Amino acid sequence: MIELRNVQKSFDNDSTLAVVDSSFTVERGELLGLIGESGCGKTTTLKMINRLEEPSHGSIYIDNQNVLERNPEELRRNIGYVFQGIGLFPHYSIRENVAAVPTLLEWNAEHIEERCREILDLVGLPIDDFGDRRPSQLSGGQQQRVGVARALAAEPDVVLMDEPFGALDPITRAELQEEFKRIQKELALTVIMVTHDMIEALLMADRIVVMKKGEILQIGTPRELINSPAHEYVKEIVEMPKRRADDLEKLMHP
Repeated sequence: MIELRNVQKSFDNDSTLAVVDSSFTVERGELLGLIGESGCGKTTTLKMINRLEEPSHGSIYIDNQNVLERNPEELRRNIGYVFQGIGLFPHYSIRENVAAVPTLLEWNAEHIEERCREILDLVGLPIDDFGDRRPSQLSGGQQQRVGVARALAAEPDVVLMDEPFGALDPITRAELQEEFKRIQKELALTVIMVTHDMIEALLMADRIVVMKKGEILQIGTPRELINSPAHEYVKEIVEMPKRRADDLEKLMHP
């Protein structure tokens, strides 16, 4: 479904590579997590897939089509994008926010209304109750749900997510993680999700790509990373959830 072949990225003729010779595939219906510390190249990798950044070297394919041979605007309209800042249009209603991409694609009004109703129901925000509200009238968790709905509105096969739940409180975050995983499976979406949270990656991803300083250190299922870390850094970050649990246990039972 998605394939990166020897992709590299440098900025402003800098000899330092932000992404170093990266290659991986994402199967249809798979949720792939990209994880690593800040500045490791995971968001840059994500942005190259929909050409918000252009690779300096290598090729990226979606459904066997080279994305560099496609019109960037057309490409992006067929890829859902969810990010931490949400980025809803404040002067638009919730209905209008969700309808933004279908409107650009010139769907007819009846189809747009039907899809808005369907997708808002899917994320738990019925259009009759929330459709005419403004983003400022919603909680942070509800706004993030609208962001997900907007990304899914044009029926994309591919969804890119950049720290989509990072700004939420822990309870809301856990609810949305579970809800999105259900939606992803129900719609058979192909998803690449950037996160810095190993617990989130282990809970949500079918496979995980671990990056450090622009390089891919290991690709594997959560079980493979836990049981057979291929690098000391991988071993360190998969042990973080256990250390956090141990610290919590000490606080509860000093």
